[in-house]
Amino acid sequence: MIIVIGSINLDLIATVERLPDPGETVAGDTFKTAPGGKGANQALAAARAGGEVRMIGAVGKDAFAAEALACLKEGKVELSGVDEVGTATGTAHILVDSHGENVIVVVPGANSAVMPGDLAKANPKKGDILLLQHEIPQATIEAALDAARTAGATTILNTAPFRTEAASCLAKADYVVANETEFDLYGELLQLRGRDRPARMKSFAESTGRTILVTLGGEGVLAATPETFFEVPALKIRPVDTVGAGDTFCGYLAAGLASGLGLKDALRRAAAAGSLACLKPGAQPAIPLAEEVDAALVGG
Repeated sequence: MIIVIGSINLDLIATVERLPDPGETVAGDTFKTAPGGKGANQALAAARAGGEVRMIGAVGKDAFAAEALACLKEGKVELSGVDEVGTATGTAHILVDSHGENVIVVVPGANSAVMPGDLAKANPKKGDILLLQHEIPQATIEAALDAARTAGATTILNTAPFRTEAASCLAKADYVVANETEFDLYGELLQLRGRDRPARMKSFAESTGRTILVTLGGEGVLAATPETFFEVPALKIRPVDTVGAGDTFCGYLAAGLASGLGLKDALRRAAAAGSLACLKPGAQPAIPLAEEVDAALVGG
């Protein structure tokens, strides 16, 4: 079982020719809504990759909640651990430019109500994969990492969005997934030594006994375990929208590890899925199906 504890949002997406500078107003081209939230995105990606997935989170008692959960329901994600609370469903306000780059403002809403007491619904067991991100309270993340270790479950912590206060708990996760900016910031906070990023990744892995994975967008992913270091390439694509690519990567990684794939093979599949997610607009609507990823890997 893959257990995802995290955020559930409705994304409000506008496309623009270019992203505005501070204080500037630009004309938009299109607007639409789509289910999102890093936790929900990763849960759906894990399910589309073939995993059995349970979602732990919260939505509001408002008009956004049903749409925010629609793709998860369609994807057969178990939702008994999702509460309805008295605050608004979380939202993400997204601008995407003509090159597929984006800026995002997240309003947590109900996601702030996902508390350590909700972990009883997760009930991790030995052999489970617990997948976490940084859009829920830090106390809940730390409690979940501790509970998973006690239960013998494997943990994956995605460090997005960056949080200064989270640096000290990275070593609690079996696998840490960060983009290059996040890792560099955490490297400074943790005073990791090394002349370049790979050296600092090796420093983290060797000192903690954990695995650190740094995603590089179109350049693929770097991996440092306590024993080895290697790179996995991404597919060569022309991106339409990069929203949700990192979440797709994390969900497919969890599903790959849950299915028994070795780390290198799981990363290869996850990197391909993340690339394919950039070919369509939106977060959850763009997450590829397992057969699409398999076809791309054969073609690549």
